[in-house]
Amino acid sequence: MGLATARLLLDQDAVVTIAGRSADRLAAAARDLGDHERLRTAVVDVAREDDVRRLVRDAGPLDHVVVTAVDATDAYFPIADFALEHARAVIDTKLLGPWLVAKHAAPRVRPGGSITFTSGIAAYRPGTGASVLGAANGALEALARALALELAPVRVNVVSPGWVDTPVWDELAGPAKAERLAAMAARLPVGRIGAPEDLAEAFVAVQRNRFMTGSVLHVDGGHRLV
Repeated sequence: MGLATARLLLDQDAVVTIAGRSADRLAAAARDLGDHERLRTAVVDVAREDDVRRLVRDAGPLDHVVVTAVDATDAYFPIADFALEHARAVIDTKLLGPWLVAKHAAPRVRPGGSITFTSGIAAYRPGTGASVLGAANGALEALARALALELAPVRVNVVSPGWVDTPVWDELAGPAKAERLAAMAARLPVGRIGAPEDLAEAFVAVQRNRFMTGSVLHVDGGHRLV
């Protein structure tokens, strides 16, 4: 989703910085985006305050910030098997990471600019093993409402995806990925799984709508209804 959002913004003549923990994945993303002259990359662990502080300092003045980080590897366990360190890793990445980004980025975001978090359908239709992820998603939306007041006139919003066909599913489902996604597509009112481009359009729409703050934009194909 982050890659698709970067591509859409580059197509609209924006200067874009993408960040992540893996230098190799960032280099691959930059190649995928055409090694664009308006693209910058930064190796950052969103759960480490020094990393976030450095990222924001080096980025300079900001118009918009989008946080899509998630640690899917440690996010799904039945509660009886959910190790505390795995639960903390989910919360560090999914909740405290966005909190750190807002803490350090807000002073550099122009008035009327925006910070957008990514929650997800697990906050509304949790499945077995998604207790911590569902809790983190719900807390992230509460955080956005509080920060929309505290950080005004910077706008703070949330995009909440449903099931989206991204590489995360290669980790979650392995060889059963296609079967699981097809089964969900058959349930959804729109008849398909989300694409990263669907979410990219949502992130950009939130950035552009200057009358939107403290809000959650659901882009889930109607998943909350079924």
